[in-house]
Amino acid sequence: MNAVRFSDVGLRSARGPILLSVMLTTGLAALDTTVLSTAVPSIVDDLGGFAQYPWLFSIYVLASAVTVPVYSKLADLVGRKPIMLVGVSIFVLGSTLCAFAWDMPSLIVFRAIQGIGAGAIQPVAMTILSDIYSLAERAKAQAYTSSMWAIASVIGPLVGGAFAQFGLWRLVFVINVPLGLTAMIVLWRKYHEGLERKRHKIDYLGAVLITGSAGLIILGVLEGGHGWAWLSPLSFLVFGGGVLLGIAFLLVERRASEPIIPLGLFRSRLISSGVVMNLAIGMGMGAMGPFIPLYLQIGAGASEIAAGAAVGAFTLGWPLAVMVSGRIYLRAGFRFLGILGGGILVAGAVTAVLLVNWPSVWLVAALAFILGIGFGWTAMPSLLASQASVDWSQRGTVSGIIIFCRTIGQALGTAILGAVSTAIIASHGGGPEDPGAIIASTEGVFIGVVVIAALILAGAFGLPGRRVTLEQAAASEPVTIETDSIRAL
Repeated sequence: MNAVRFSDVGLRSARGPILLSVMLTTGLAALDTTVLSTAVPSIVDDLGGFAQYPWLFSIYVLASAVTVPVYSKLADLVGRKPIMLVGVSIFVLGSTLCAFAWDMPSLIVFRAIQGIGAGAIQPVAMTILSDIYSLAERAKAQAYTSSMWAIASVIGPLVGGAFAQFGLWRLVFVINVPLGLTAMIVLWRKYHEGLERKRHKIDYLGAVLITGSAGLIILGVLEGGHGWAWLSPLSFLVFGGGVLLGIAFLLVERRASEPIIPLGLFRSRLISSGVVMNLAIGMGMGAMGPFIPLYLQIGAGASEIAAGAAVGAFTLGWPLAVMVSGRIYLRAGFRFLGILGGGILVAGAVTAVLLVNWPSVWLVAALAFILGIGFGWTAMPSLLASQASVDWSQRGTVSGIIIFCRTIGQALGTAILGAVSTAIIASHGGGPEDPGAIIASTEGVFIGVVVIAALILAGAFGLPGRRVTLEQAAASEPVTIETDSIRAL
C-alpha cells in the first residue's frame, strides 16, 4: 500500500468542501461565544437585566451539553448529515430570534434555542471527520477545525467589541445566519453517506432521563455558590434530582434494545480511560478562561486586551499540537503521545505554581501556549483512539461521550476551582481588588491544575501502546483498537 499523502487533507482536496462545511459549523459555535462576551455591556445597556445576563452563557452551556448524547446516538441511527443539518438549522433559528430579542428574558430563551442546536455541532463534526478521513489523516483534519477556535479567540472579541461600540450588538447574532446557511448548503450538496436505511427503536425514555439528569447536575454546578449556597436545601434538591434521574437512566439503558449510551462500552479500558482523561481535560480547560485574566489584571496591572491575548496563546498551542500529532502517534503510538502530552501538562502546571508570585503577561502567555500543546496531545489521542475502537454504528455515540465528559468536566472545573479561589480570597480579607489575595487564590487554582494534569497523565497509560502501521492507518475501513494493539478490520 502506498504511503499516506498528508497533502490529501485540505480545502483543495476532493473532500475539501466537506471539511470546509465542518469548519464553518465549528466556527459558528466558537465565534458565537467569543463575540458575545465583549458585547454584553452593550446588550445590558439596551435591554437591561444586568442581574440576569450571566444566564446568556449558562443557559447556552446547559442546553448544548444535555443534548450531546441524544444527537450523537441519532447520528448513529439515521446518519450524520441529517442530524448536523438539524442542529445547524436550530442554531441559525436561535441566532435569528436572538437578533430580534426585546428584553433580557427573551434573549435568554433564544440563547437556549441556540444551545440546543449547538449540541449537535461538535460531536457530529468530529464523527464526520472520522468517517471521511483515515486514521493517518484525522489529526490533520482535526487541526483544521481546532484552528477555528484559535481564530475565534483572536477575532471574536474584536468583532464583538466593534459591534458593541457602535450599538450594533444584534449583528453578533446576525453574522451566524450566512455562515450557518453556507455550511448547510455545502454539506447538503457535497456530503453523501450512502447509509442503509432501516427501522430503529429510539430510546425516548433514556433520552429524557439523561437530558434531565445532566441538566440538573450542570445547573447545580453552574449556580452553586452564585444563585444559591452550595449547602442550601435547593442545592441538595437539584443535585439529588440529577442523581436519581441518572440512576433511573442506568436502569433503563440496561434493558433498552438501542440505548442512548450502551453501557457495555465502558467495559473497554480504552474508552474508560478516554472518559477519565476528558473529564480531567475539561476541568483543566475550565481553569484557563475565568481565573487567569483576573490574575493578570489585578496582579500584574495588565489591560483586558493583554490578559485576553495571554489566555489566547492557549488556543494557538492546541491546534498546532493537533496538527503534528498524527505523525507522532503513527510512529510511537497513542499511549506515547498521551503520556508526552500529560507530562507537558504536569510540567507546565508545576512551573505555573512556582512562578505564580511573579505575574507577567509574557510568562503566562508562554505557559498557556505550552499547556495548549499538552492539552492537544492528550485530547487528540483519547478521542481518535476511542473513535477507532468501534465501528461506524457506534462512532457517533463514542464521540458524544467524549465531548459530553469534556463539557461536564469544564463546568465542574470552573465550579470547584472557583470555590477554591473564592475561599482563599475570603481568608485574606482583602477582597477581589487586592493583588496579594488574587495571587494567592491563583496559586490555589494552579495547584488544582497540577492535580488535574496528573489525572490526565494517569489516564494516558490506558491508551493503546503499540504504533500504528501506515497500512492500518490508511485503511478505508474502520480500525479496531484492542488494549495494546491496533488491527484493520
